[in-house]
Amino acid sequence: MNLKKLLNKAKKLRQDTFKEFVIKGEAHLGGSFSMIEILLYIYEIKKKQNDKFILSKAHASFPLCLLLRSKGYKTKIKTHLEIDQKNGIECTTGSLGHGLPIGAGMAFARKKLKKKGKVYVLISDGECQEGTTWESLLIASKHKLDNLILLIDYNKIQALSKLDDALPLKNLQKKIRAFNWNCINIKNAHSFESLNQSFKKRLLKNRPTAYILNTIKGKGIKEFENDPIWHARKISEKDILVAKKRLGLS
Repeated sequence: MNLKKLLNKAKKLRQDTFKEFVIKGEAHLGGSFSMIEILLYIYEIKKKQNDKFILSKAHASFPLCLLLRSKGYKTKIKTHLEIDQKNGIECTTGSLGHGLPIGAGMAFARKKLKKKGKVYVLISDGECQEGTTWESLLIASKHKLDNLILLIDYNKIQALSKLDDALPLKNLQKKIRAFNWNCINIKNAHSFESLNQSFKKRLLKNRPTAYILNTIKGKGIKEFENDPIWHARKISEKDILVAKKRLGLS
């Protein structure tokens, strides 16, 4: 793992994502910036040729689209994703709670057909309040889908409120393990070293795996961090000046 290279890529992806937000005039900035390191770690370190990746929290799609473009795909940059497999988008997502059921279905099919490759699904912590998420955990456990990897962006803010104010998700690791999943809690998912150490841990066989990725919503622009208003917000001239300074943009 080339740490310096990854850090530089994370900086550039935040810069490029913000530039696209300025063009659009509004931004799902908080959830996009919380998952930058996660995206890069999966695509640069973990994801193999036969693997699939699903972004279920597709309101935060800009950084994924830009990352795919940097790899030669002609991915359309849009707020919610529509299936375009030749350009890296495996399924249509946007309505929360759909990505994991689709991913579980893909993993089940692969298992039946004895096809190689893992299915990675990145969801928001708010999606852990969806019934389809818990149904999918049960199904994946029942069928021993050890080729299914769930990534939970645990930034503790949903839409315009904090999780604790809306619907708390305490003891999330214990809850997931109770469904007979492997579950690893990563305290700082903005650290490539922490991600690397956690993904190398030995896992119990014949179980799907979930990673609870503790993140900061809006990571990278201190003035915007952990503020629910940056779930979706129009960008003012003042915001642009603040962001450019923090992101090192001229």
